[in-house]
Amino acid sequence: MPHVEILQLLVSPVHRLAGRPGDGMPELPPGELVGTAEVRAGLGIVGDRYFNHPAHRNASITLMAAERIPRPGPHEADLLRTRRNVLLRGVDIDAYIGATVYLDCGSGPVDLAVRSAARPCAWMDTTVGPGAQRALRGGGGVRCRPLTDGVLAVGPAVFGVREPAPAPGTRRTSG
Repeated sequence: MPHVEILQLLVSPVHRLAGRPGDGMPELPPGELVGTAEVRAGLGIVGDRYFNHPAHRNASITLMAAERIPRPGPHEADLLRTRRNVLLRGVDIDAYIGATVYLDCGSGPVDLAVRSAARPCAWMDTTVGPGAQRALRGGGGVRCRPLTDGVLAVGPAVFGVREPAPAPGTRRTSG
């Protein structure tokens, strides 16, 4: 079981990247970076903008690998700028699309179905720096459906795979 680190957690009650990137940097309140986040199965992170939204049930939590974030701008890139929920170090989470994984911060595992890529949008060139959208293609993080209740916390964690992604060209069947 690989040990990873949760570097940041973002719980944002509102969608901050509205309008057009050319309009300039939106307000990104630092209070949205938290030390712990409560996860509810099938619903998301309590207090987050995507919690219990039917359209986002299969994508209510986003994870991103710190190693993938480009450093093109004058600011250190973080979750305030990428708008993902969980920033990890030590695992290429983008490689787990289709798998069921877990993160255990010491209070029990939080199981996540890694459903799809979190594709970078044009806002990344404004919030992270010029060229960030292109640099994040294929590495912009993943969208997950939480399968269990639990708590995620900044600091060391254990990462594991409950069920690997199906091989290309095969489909999972539910029993």
